[in-house]
Amino acid sequence: MTLHEVLAARVKRGDIPGFVTLVARGDDVRADVSGTTEAGGGTPLTRDTIFRITSLTKPVLAAATLILAEDDVLDLEEPIHRLLPELTGQRVLTRPDGPLNETEALHRPATVEDLLTCRMGTGMITEPSSDRPFPIVVAAAELQLALGPPDPRTPWDPDAWMQKFASLPLLTQPGEKWQYDTSYLVLGVLLARAAGQRLGTVLRERMFDPLGMRHTGFTTAGLPEPAAGLPEPAAGLPKQYVGGKEISDPDIWLEEPVFPSGSAGLVSTVDDFHAFARMLLRKGVHGGTRLLSERSVELMTTNRLTPAQTAEDNALLPAGTGWGLGVGVGTVSPEYGWSGGYGTHWFNNPAEDLTAILFTQVSDVLWDGTVTEFRQRVYA
Repeated sequence: MTLHEVLAARVKRGDIPGFVTLVARGDDVRADVSGTTEAGGGTPLTRDTIFRITSLTKPVLAAATLILAEDDVLDLEEPIHRLLPELTGQRVLTRPDGPLNETEALHRPATVEDLLTCRMGTGMITEPSSDRPFPIVVAAAELQLALGPPDPRTPWDPDAWMQKFASLPLLTQPGEKWQYDTSYLVLGVLLARAAGQRLGTVLRERMFDPLGMRHTGFTTAGLPEPAAGLPEPAAGLPKQYVGGKEISDPDIWLEEPVFPSGSAGLVSTVDDFHAFARMLLRKGVHGGTRLLSERSVELMTTNRLTPAQTAEDNALLPAGTGWGLGVGVGTVSPEYGWSGGYGTHWFNNPAEDLTAILFTQVSDVLWDGTVTEFRQRVYA
């Protein structure tokens, strides 16, 4: 079966309302679309449909961080406390499931690189049982920090969020373990402070405008219509399904978020994201203009984890995958890329000059074999 036939069959069965794909090798770019913006109806998807890309936000944020590092606005090896003084004196739990008052001092401060490699000392917690939540999980929920899925959003602005986050201890010593997600929330605040601008402005000026990513941002408000005759961006934002259930309201994306999430807050289109992916594949160059140094792209796309860290039992880091700066990196293949928890997937294969992007609005595609089939059909 062809790639289209495999995915269209899933639409026909009702597994997903629809999909948009883009596969490119060199200058040969092929996009495919099928289905609608919601189960059982809605607006037909188009190549220009805007999706929540969730954790595909992370590689974008990492690239922007490296641009600021190249401009000497920040240093990857510097302690994060320079720009985030609230975290000075933050302590570490003696064990992740322990009481919040059983802590020890930091062995060393976390660095900007620790944020990029998800080794700052805290992250999403996979608990053995939800019957007795870890005290730190309860505390984070009570503080409304939204350390996990981007819905519901935190009500706090970046400064208030950082003050509340700083009141919690870390789970482990910086550099010790790969712990997903939370460090990119922290990195988003750090990046905005380093640049002296809102995070959305930093990304717009440093990344989206130079790459022509006109339909990417933390909100659909102000984004141009994709094309004449197509729905407005907000109306065209697909409904989202997690675990087979519809979640959230697309209308929340009409407003700028109080806390722009550097972990999972962006919306985008396949063509916009392809512009970003192709820039990495071209070693930092877009349209003849260099955005990132070749060295920075190499840093992003090279595994930074130790063998022990990649060998740890972690459902969020697939087997055979390490982590660079903002991207998953194949430890036995030349691929790098990542997935978004709401049903998006991307990878580059420099050896094949290949980029592949799958956008859906159903989280289950990451676990039900859809992504595996997508990758097999791309190579076929």
